[in-house]
Amino acid sequence: MTYAITQTCCNDATCVAVCPVNCIHPTPDEPDFGRTEMLYIDPKSCIDCGACADACPVDAIFPADSLAVGQEPYAALNAAYYEQRGPRPAPEDGPTFHAWGAPSFARSLPSDFGPIRVAVVGTGPAGMYAAEDLLLHTTAEVTLVDRLPVAGGLVRYGVAPDHPATKRIGDAFARFHTHPRVRMYLGVDVGTDVTAEELAAHHDAVVYAVGAATDRRLGIPGEDRTASVSATAFVAWYNAHPEVAPDAIDLSGAERVVVVGTGNVALDVARILVSDPGTLAATDIADHALAALRASAVREVVLLARRGPEDVSCTAPELLALGRLPGVRVVVDDHDPRVWAAVEAAAAHEKAALLGGAVRERVDWSERPGTERRIVFRFHSAPEEILDGAVRVTGEGESAEIPAGLVLRAVGYRGLPVAGLPFDEATGTVPHENGRVEGRPGTYVVGWIKRGPSGGIGANRTCAAETVGTLLADAVDGVLPVPAGSARAFDRLARSRAGTVVDARGLAAIERAERARGEESGRPRVKLGTLPELVAAARGRRRLLR
Repeated sequence: MTYAITQTCCNDATCVAVCPVNCIHPTPDEPDFGRTEMLYIDPKSCIDCGACADACPVDAIFPADSLAVGQEPYAALNAAYYEQRGPRPAPEDGPTFHAWGAPSFARSLPSDFGPIRVAVVGTGPAGMYAAEDLLLHTTAEVTLVDRLPVAGGLVRYGVAPDHPATKRIGDAFARFHTHPRVRMYLGVDVGTDVTAEELAAHHDAVVYAVGAATDRRLGIPGEDRTASVSATAFVAWYNAHPEVAPDAIDLSGAERVVVVGTGNVALDVARILVSDPGTLAATDIADHALAALRASAVREVVLLARRGPEDVSCTAPELLALGRLPGVRVVVDDHDPRVWAAVEAAAAHEKAALLGGAVRERVDWSERPGTERRIVFRFHSAPEEILDGAVRVTGEGESAEIPAGLVLRAVGYRGLPVAGLPFDEATGTVPHENGRVEGRPGTYVVGWIKRGPSGGIGANRTCAAETVGTLLADAVDGVLPVPAGSARAFDRLARSRAGTVVDARGLAAIERAERARGEESGRPRVKLGTLPELVAAARGRRRLLR
């Protein structure tokens, strides 16, 4: 028996570190790491020890011979990676264990190296991987700062509610919230409540992990119509983000929704729109979103792609998941001869081949959606204009209007300028060198604000390792600015400026309140969706939550 990595792989390589036979690739020191959609177990090398499954933070690894229904293709997907990779090297001496390389001590610090105080701005995956690295490998004191009164970032507000296993990475981060060398300041906005200069003056170093908070624009007429919404806003809406109003999305008159894009976010929103609300009711989806989906008239979601199926930008696991949606048909619009030709010509390991099981149909857009729920891929169709109740698209010498009650733009995220830091408008990132911000000694970046919106949750682990490595090298070289203020002084400053500061105890109270609400309705949790509710829960004022 061998093990296989499945859909929820987070790519953070925790499994690689514990594998005794080096059968999981790509590893962080291989060129393909960060470029592949997931990690893969070599079935010819796996010795069935199960160490990887025990270590996986998102429960993505299972015995290949007992995969759940719908997960069976992952055994072949893991094996196919090694068939493409070419012949494996001959085994080293010894029947089982491989020869490891020379030991590396990336966090080797001088014995007299004293503790430093580091602020991490942002409590999503990038920020928490940076905090984890500092706490596990140094004696640093870490100040966690977030503008929202609750931690989690992308894990809480970006992961689709029907992906609960992916959210489990948050449990791994949560153990550091109460670490004895951590101080938490949630509800403190750097740039408003405290300036970047004030934050720096109270810490040896500051690491910004603020992500990419807005969406890329299409740059076409009609993009700002009422029925045109960014996918980032839609995702925030169904995840109960407190800065997106419950009535921000109107599904009441939409039978067909057009989603521009074929990335993972596009597939997430398409899947949520056509999923059975009864199934979603068992997740932590926002109450207002669940109610809207129950009353929704949406029966068809069209995924619009400028290029062909060979260039689909979602990952293979997400594409595979669409085919397992109960009661939902996946259709490929056969309007262009290049589309199905690409599907049929795709090799077994290519994503386009996964569409071979879809229904091939020339869709008549003049007809209203039928009674069945379905997702339609429309390739080689660039959006030209968003009209009142339709989207005009153009392809190879043809134009069409696709009627739609709602248009969701899912063409990528984009970072916003950070107060007090330089900003590259072209890339939506902060200029840096290996994480060190140009012209700002003691200031660093990690995650999407550092490298752009690429890579999933686990990609932030190696990104954080690079940034923390740079920070520690600067500390050893003695080039970090000496903080003028103490930790106690920053505590007084933050509490005097911010309306309410939520600490680790308050965060735990929010967690208890949400889980208690979930128990009342048979759900894992019911999220608090407004800032006052979150603050009230942090203070333990449950009576305000009823």
